[in-house]
Amino acid sequence: MNYFSLTRLSSLLLLTSIGATSVGHAEELPAPVQALANQGLTIHGQFEAPGGMRGYGASVQGQDMAIYLTPDGEHAIVGTLMDSQGNDLTEAQLDEHVRAPLEAQTWELLEESHWIQDGDKDAPRVIYTFTDANCPYCRQLWEQSRPWVEAGDVQLRHIMVGILAPNSPALAATLLGADDPSTALYNHSKGDSLSASAQPRDIEEQVYANNQLFEELGLYATPTSAFLRETDNGDVRIDRIQGLPSEERMIEMMGSEAP
Repeated sequence: MNYFSLTRLSSLLLLTSIGATSVGHAEELPAPVQALANQGLTIHGQFEAPGGMRGYGASVQGQDMAIYLTPDGEHAIVGTLMDSQGNDLTEAQLDEHVRAPLEAQTWELLEESHWIQDGDKDAPRVIYTFTDANCPYCRQLWEQSRPWVEAGDVQLRHIMVGILAPNSPALAATLLGADDPSTALYNHSKGDSLSASAQPRDIEEQVYANNQLFEELGLYATPTSAFLRETDNGDVRIDRIQGLPSEERMIEMMGSEAP
């Protein structure tokens, strides 16, 4: 599976460091698990484990992990549980109890960020893409996405960030604060020159919030695009592409061949 990246560990880069609070714990955590939480681990959920143990899904600094509480409740073990045939009993539990709920939270964060609509707001496929006004690859992605956008199949939601150049934050604020942000972004993406103009404080704060989200999600390149895809077992999960997608990945992201 390729949720969000090529490795299991980096699949959490867009999911953790977002200040997620512990969930699913009406009761107090057992002392050894609470001790780990006090050291900075976020506890996400509890699951059944063999041998009389209890399992807990956790994450810290972009890494997901399992905690196993011994039957006496006095000790906690962090690691991967294997059976006698060498099967990994931890991976599926982490996917269910850590990654899936965090991905749902991440999608909500993207929805609540400050973005500019590109395409029909009723288009069935939604793609969030972090865009810097000084990014030539963002402009190239915009151009390559036109067939799907103009056909009404896809809508891009450009989360405007200012990270590439000293004037990037001001340009992002200028686009977000325009009378018609969608038209302003369209003209800029078509090649019209864009000059920064003073914006109200709340617009500047929108750019700051987008930049914070970009950093907290562990991203490093624009464009970075996030979209939903259905897995082989029918679950809907988030996938991500950092940078300009290949032809194959572009089709995956857009959900079809070009119209």
